[in-house]
Amino acid sequence: MAAMAAKLMRAVQYDGYGGGASALKHVEVPIPTPKKDEVLLKLEAVSINPINWKIQKGLLRPIYPPKFPYIPVTDVAGEVVEVGQGVQRFKAGDKVVAYLNSSNGGGFAEYATAGESWTVARPPEVSAAEAAGLPVAGLTAHQCLTRAAGVKLDGTGPQKNILVTAASGGVGHYAVQLAKLGNTHVTATCGGRNIDFVKSLGADEVLDYKTPEGAALNSPSGRKYDAVIHCSTGIPWSTFEPNLSPNGKVIDITPSPSALLTFALKKLTFSKKQLVPQFLSAKAENLDYLVKLVKEGKLKTVIDSKHPLSKAEDAWAKSIDGHATGKIIVEP
Repeated sequence: MAAMAAKLMRAVQYDGYGGGASALKHVEVPIPTPKKDEVLLKLEAVSINPINWKIQKGLLRPIYPPKFPYIPVTDVAGEVVEVGQGVQRFKAGDKVVAYLNSSNGGGFAEYATAGESWTVARPPEVSAAEAAGLPVAGLTAHQCLTRAAGVKLDGTGPQKNILVTAASGGVGHYAVQLAKLGNTHVTATCGGRNIDFVKSLGADEVLDYKTPEGAALNSPSGRKYDAVIHCSTGIPWSTFEPNLSPNGKVIDITPSPSALLTFALKKLTFSKKQLVPQFLSAKAENLDYLVKLVKEGKLKTVIDSKHPLSKAEDAWAKSIDGHATGKIIVEP
């Protein structure tokens, strides 16, 4: 155990709030030692989520990060090289995907420790990059559809009309695919250049958000939405409201203060149409389910770009820019 801890690894960290990609620093730090119920992973691929750079901007202060310097990124895939006391399900040599605690972060590095309870096996049919895309984005899409929208992914139940905004992004591209496993009609919005891509994911109709119809979120077939998986920003409730079915919900994955106010007002007035803020509650069994879907060819991680750890700042800047198609991957 001590032998690994005595060695150094390459990592990318930041020392304070703000600064974007230019504030990321390449450092050498000791390889972490797995504590009780933790596994030490040699990382093969990690994926960036917007929450990572929002933490850097200070949007979740004072909770995250709890201290500086901080090594960001939580969605990782790699190989177990050491197990801590009490670990039952994994041994050295196992290939896995894991969701790291945001308090500790650690993904922008050659090695990281992960809790056994948030780690799942990765079969050989699923690449490290495909698996690394899943934790935050895939689980958010899964939670929105199954818990908030009530879609059954086995295809049973009454048909629901679903709208996915920003459908070519990380959460959106998973949401379209997962929704189509259920009994749904999916309308999706994206930029004009991604219309064919979003159709290829299974969307029944696709709107260019820059056209008048797209900006108004009007379904081309005249449908009213039972649920909106809202993955973009800047759309007011007044645009959603006329497009919703009588009991329609807008499930907002990045709720702004005004969205939270709308949520409260709709609750207070017992409105049938609701805005629902969505905060991820990561569960290993759901991550395992998503990995199995990828293995079976029922879900795919679309990779926007891959970057070496030595160019992590390029990946960070690309995520901040906000126009990635699918997931941005960094390979240590």
